[in-house]
Amino acid sequence: MRELSVPPTATVGPDDALTDMVAANAAEHPDAVGLRVQRGGHWEDVTYAAFARQVAGVAKGLVAAGVQPGDRVGLLAKTRYEWTVLDFAIWTAGAVVVPVYETSSADQIAWILSDSGARALVVETAEHAAAVDSVRAEAPELGSVWVIEDGALDTLTAAGADVPDGELTARRATLTSASLATLIYTSGTTGRPKGCELTHANFLFEIRNGISLLRDHLNADASLLLFIPLAHVLARVLEIGAMQNRVVLGHTPDVKDLLGDLGRFQPTFLLAVPRVFEKVYNSAKASADESGRGRIFDRAAQVAVDWSRAQDTGGPGLLLRAQHALFDRLVYGKLRAAIGGRCEGAISGGAPLGERLGHFFRGIGVTVFEGYGLTETTAAAAVNHDAAIRIGTVGRPLPGVDAAIADDGEVLLRGGVVMRGYWRNEEATREAIDAERWFHTGDIGELDAQGFLRITGRKKEILVTAGGKNVAPAVLEDRLRAHRLVSQCIVVGDQRPFIAALVTLDVEALPAWLKSTGKDESLTPEQLRDDPELRAELDAAVAEANKAVSHAEAIKKYRVLSVDFTEENGTLTPSLKLKRGVVMKEFGDEVEALYAR
Repeated sequence: MRELSVPPTATVGPDDALTDMVAANAAEHPDAVGLRVQRGGHWEDVTYAAFARQVAGVAKGLVAAGVQPGDRVGLLAKTRYEWTVLDFAIWTAGAVVVPVYETSSADQIAWILSDSGARALVVETAEHAAAVDSVRAEAPELGSVWVIEDGALDTLTAAGADVPDGELTARRATLTSASLATLIYTSGTTGRPKGCELTHANFLFEIRNGISLLRDHLNADASLLLFIPLAHVLARVLEIGAMQNRVVLGHTPDVKDLLGDLGRFQPTFLLAVPRVFEKVYNSAKASADESGRGRIFDRAAQVAVDWSRAQDTGGPGLLLRAQHALFDRLVYGKLRAAIGGRCEGAISGGAPLGERLGHFFRGIGVTVFEGYGLTETTAAAAVNHDAAIRIGTVGRPLPGVDAAIADDGEVLLRGGVVMRGYWRNEEATREAIDAERWFHTGDIGELDAQGFLRITGRKKEILVTAGGKNVAPAVLEDRLRAHRLVSQCIVVGDQRPFIAALVTLDVEALPAWLKSTGKDESLTPEQLRDDPELRAELDAAVAEANKAVSHAEAIKKYRVLSVDFTEENGTLTPSLKLKRGVVMKEFGDEVEALYAR
């Protein structure tokens, strides 16, 4: 077993808790702007003192409503300012936050509320409240439900007006670093989601040892706009990290106008999933093609990639520096302006970004730091950062995190970021965390000689062809999804004679491509499944993906589906991971057609 141990650079004291940072910011920097909230299309500043007052007011309301220390309180909403207020208010009341994705079905909501034993719940809309009411019988411990859009924060603040400040002091005193901070239910590609028990120490260890590696980007001079769901652990860590490091924090729940929000907020740092970065690149490429500047963009993109690669091999030569400077004026500056004009860095998580895209963004002046982790490891257990970056990897383990590669290739992790266990599920906990406290991630990976970690697939997703060849589908899928016309794909071939794939089309990118090829822009994926020009595009995409694997592992055939894989149709989790079992069941006929003689 190959093992790497990295000593911690920071520790967590026994009495430390997440509420400390709110009190410290209000006491030490009361008039500094800590957050910005969007109202009526404008961003309004919120000082640390004002934020602390609002957190205290809501916390008193929870106390008045009967919430006790250790009680679980559900929080079901999009990413918005109120989410952060409620997060810290629930902790200030001594309670435990249970996030629920706002896209969850009534059945999913019922399971999380029932399994967690939630005593109270805050939801975003009346529709959410109605969904909760429809399953209330399945959550017998649930009491009060408040609705954000119906003035939940004001209602709670008014209800707690008579609760003395001393009560909150007493509630905060019940918290230790070992106290449970949150139960985050894994979105689960199979079976019922399990509640990951993350403590105050887990988050503080993650932030002090992990986020601190990015202190040149996340500090009191920085700003961060959150738009991925705060129900996801990675967004949560960035929310808390921003509060700890005094990064100005903003939220936008509706990504339909993401570019507009980025332009108005002008963040210096971003957090996104790879699909966002792919869309930025693909949209710019499509726009350039449409305006007749496609060749210029392609050359600029190649120069950006070459310039980034040169950073790792002694630096760019004179000619490359000159070309890079030229394209910075012609192309890269416009791309940076599209994401607000001030952004210098970003974190990408949830799935691999792809080496070429990583080099492209570093080449245009926005370094994307890839990391790796799971809900069970409080988000990142490894991350690239300025002092140690290797594009194409997920970085080195965080200080205080031990990483190992088991004999079968599985990535094992140990340290202060690893969860306490699964809520009320000792059997699952024992399966995941062994007697030596190693957490078995289920991912397959490699550690290089410099300690950089590369993830190559999921242990349970390894395909074994009829010829006995082991194939990790993620390698092919990640490369195939990078094509501008591809939305999702699934590589198949378990116990089959060869590897194949099902591909879905990106309906947002399709109209521009149809226009560029002189076709009717209203044509649907169903109508285009066998279009020769589309097949030529996808043939090239498949050939590019196949460069990453051996001939025996390469995709030999593929079929284009008429519908996409989405969270709404049950084929993707809320964190956009593929539910392979569901896809194979729903599209079994399409898979069989791939292997029909």
